[in-house]
Amino acid sequence: MKVRRNPLPRRLVDALCYLVIGVFLPIVFIFEIIVVLPAIHEPGTFLHTFTFLMAMFLLFNIKANMIACMVIDTSVDHDRTAVPPDGALERLEWRHCPTCDRLAPPRSWHCKVCGVCILKRDHHCLFTGCCIGQHNHRYFMCFTFYLFIGSVYALVYNSYYMWVLNAAIYSTWLTAFKLICPLFMLIIGNFWPNVQLLFYSLNILALLYSIIILIYHVPIVMRGEVCAESGKQHKYNNGLFLNLRSVFGNRMHLVWLSPLVKSELPDDGYSWSTQVKKSS
Repeated sequence: MKVRRNPLPRRLVDALCYLVIGVFLPIVFIFEIIVVLPAIHEPGTFLHTFTFLMAMFLLFNIKANMIACMVIDTSVDHDRTAVPPDGALERLEWRHCPTCDRLAPPRSWHCKVCGVCILKRDHHCLFTGCCIGQHNHRYFMCFTFYLFIGSVYALVYNSYYMWVLNAAIYSTWLTAFKLICPLFMLIIGNFWPNVQLLFYSLNILALLYSIIILIYHVPIVMRGEVCAESGKQHKYNNGLFLNLRSVFGNRMHLVWLSPLVKSELPDDGYSWSTQVKKSS
């Protein structure tokens, strides 16, 4: 598996979206551990220790899967690709990429931002600043899943901390106004409560993003598709089990534990195993 030479976001919008998860998430995590958690659970108790370990597990999977998306190269290797010979049945599925001026394998598309053809290209992700394709699709789905779990977990604790333990500070019309118009956090009220409101807003933003992504992408993965094939007729739907294995690999039951778990994919991204459905 190749490593991308330049994993950094290439556009300003990608860099800004990356800051929300890549930079602010660890800062918010430190706030949760130092301020929120001790205020709810007494340090040294079972709940405090369990919540701390769970937070570490979630943060590791969010960040590590996100980094894997960014550093793993899933582009078409034109120099090492053996194009099927003329007259071969597989050759009919290959397309000419006018930008690269090369033949591209089936299910690969050129990305204008990344500047290369991507194997089994699903989409260009703003939050990772790279394309999601054959070799990093698994990490993107795990990243989004754990971002959802972590956001729900944090939102419950943050809501209890703000609206129950510190109701006298936050239960005002001004707080609601600041949440609707985050710009006013910088100019109205005390600095520290405004910082906590900013973290709360980022928590809600991460939760909304993960929900939207999961609602859209989970059915696509279950149908064995990529975004460009969604709603179109294709031959890559091999049933739920094989569809999931094509994304998460042969050890798909273990990849959720850690992005460090190796799970070989059944297809190489250049040729695809399909299940032909016989008409009755």
